[in-house]
Amino acid sequence: MTERSLMDASAEAMHYLEIVGLFHKRNIKAEELSLYELRMLELARALATSPKLILLDEVVAGLNPAEADEAVKLIERIKDYFGVTVLWIEHVMAVLMKAANRVIVLHYGQKIAEGPPQEVARNPQVIEAYLGEEINV
Repeated sequence: MTERSLMDASAEAMHYLEIVGLFHKRNIKAEELSLYELRMLELARALATSPKLILLDEVVAGLNPAEADEAVKLIERIKDYFGVTVLWIEHVMAVLMKAANRVIVLHYGQKIAEGPPQEVARNPQVIEAYLGEEINV
């Protein structure tokens, strides 16, 4: 790698850290970051590849409600800004119901519902399998 391309790569990395709110932590080792910050770092790394599709697997698992809300807001901004499609695998249904345009629900590997979040949230099979009760969306 040339000195110039190294400088370009560094500037690009800083750009993505800024997008995910980690620029102020740019000199901290990843092992010292919180779980939320690690998830945001992973998102920055994914964005650096200029993807058309980002796969998020349990991105809010283990986060507190405030962190989960921040993550959802950031992902929404990223979708809008970069125009990427997000395929989001998540067990925190309330998060998906707020963030998704379309939801597919699997139960033991079988699709039991597909459609807009409000419609899926009212599906009796989904309620029985995952929600326990209807949620307000």
